[in-house]
Amino acid sequence: MSSKRLRITYVKSVIGFSEKQRATLRSLGLRRLGQSVEYPDSPTVRGMIQKIQHLVRVDELDERTDRV
Repeated sequence: MSSKRLRITYVKSVIGFSEKQRATLRSLGLRRLGQSVEYPDSPTVRGMIQKIQHLVRVDELDERTDRV
């Protein structure tokens, strides 16, 4: 398993986008613009990011140093 983590930051409003995309944001734990969450790098999380890639910024972190 990968030792990478992903920092996902909510950068664009969901106004005008579908309810499915809003639900994907919420399921990742993102509620407010500018909020960031961290998850282990996995196919499930990558799939969710792909559905809302236009609304978020993703940084890959090395788990040992927590740096971008």
